[in-house]
Amino acid sequence: MTNPIEQFQIKPIIDLHIGGVDVSFTNSSLMMAIVVTVTTLFLTLSMRPRAVVPGRWQSMAEVFYEFIANMLRDNVGSEGRKYFPFIFTLFMFVLLGNLFGLIPGAFTFTSHLIVTFAMAAVIFVGVTVIGFLRHGLHFLSFFFPKGAPMAMGVLLVPIELLSYVFRPISLSVRLFANMTAGHIILTILGGFVVSLGALYVVPGVVPLAFLSAVALLELGIAMLQAYVFTVLACIYLHDAIHMH
Repeated sequence: MTNPIEQFQIKPIIDLHIGGVDVSFTNSSLMMAIVVTVTTLFLTLSMRPRAVVPGRWQSMAEVFYEFIANMLRDNVGSEGRKYFPFIFTLFMFVLLGNLFGLIPGAFTFTSHLIVTFAMAAVIFVGVTVIGFLRHGLHFLSFFFPKGAPMAMGVLLVPIELLSYVFRPISLSVRLFANMTAGHIILTILGGFVVSLGALYVVPGVVPLAFLSAVALLELGIAMLQAYVFTVLACIYLHDAIHMH
């Protein structure tokens, strides 16, 4: 049976060190570049005709556009429109990273905590800066619920502050854990199918059917986690703009 952890190993494709720092181009970097390239080509080529009656590819691009626009409007409001390019890019990057990682032999960069935490940290720093730019020091009142007794401040402020600081951790771990667990399960079940003879031996049919069902479930989880990651970013943005 294949080692289920081996699929998460980052391997250098172009070994490169600058000033003693390892800046090698890895399999993770390659998948990120592929996702960015595919997303750019998809949106550029599908929207090039700009037909009144959209074709198949243009319709698909417009569906993504409308979906993210509605998500942003529902969770942030009209003031969130200026942040649409970032939210749209974030969703497409995470979605295609999750989906492409399901292709046999591909690398799932969203299964690495350093990647998901880096994205979550950018969101965290960004919304915090937006909050202070819009509200100044009044943004600090976000950590004291409106209407709460002043005497409760000693207890509420540390709790609210701790909850706020842990946002990038919970956001990154949620995506990382779901993608890692799903791929490990698929690898283990795939090993069972191979060891039992797959379709050539009757006992192998059951694991193969179960593997197919889990693969479909993992496909749904990949799309769901991209949505959850993005909608939470929208909620954090809403907090920065509107506060309580």
